[in-house]
Amino acid sequence: MSDDHTDVQDFFSARATGWDGKFPNDGPAYAAAVGELGLREGDRVLDAGCGTGRALPPLRAAVGPSGLVLGADLTPAMLHEAVRAGRDRDGRLLLADVAALPLRSRSLDAVFGAGLISHLRDPADNLRELARVVRPGGVLALFHPIGRAALAARQGRQITPQDLRAEPNLRPLLAGSGWRMTSYVDEDARFLALAVRED
Repeated sequence: MSDDHTDVQDFFSARATGWDGKFPNDGPAYAAAVGELGLREGDRVLDAGCGTGRALPPLRAAVGPSGLVLGADLTPAMLHEAVRAGRDRDGRLLLADVAALPLRSRSLDAVFGAGLISHLRDPADNLRELARVVRPGGVLALFHPIGRAALAARQGRQITPQDLRAEPNLRPLLAGSGWRMTSYVDEDARFLALAVRED
């Protein structure tokens, strides 16, 4: 990705309108993945790279009215679609880069990232920034509503050994960025890697 992020913004800006219509049946998969975070009433959670905010309603349901839900995205058009869908009622939206979050260190209990890792400009540094804003023992979920093989087939490509989401690549990447992977699922119906913030 380019240093100024224009390629990411251009990619998602061109697709923002109608994005949700492309994936109309993903809601249950998002809710199930959020359920695996183990959030409690009053927790503070960030949806990193929130896009149109599809994870915000289940995140709000998990933390309740006393919790804090934030959605951060780099692309104004995606945040606009989140507002159009009314998802700003479930969380506060931030126009922000996950490389430099406008949040205090150790201020969150969890981070949820759907489809995030393949769009990170510097995955190790960006994952370290996510670790910075999460308290020790907090949780990270890297999620996609379909697995790596199904996604590659949808995109007309093959999975390569360099795929960051492959467990042999992702586990050390997380470990070097302040996280310890606790579970890994890559099946046709979903991809979900969970990690705990180390001290």
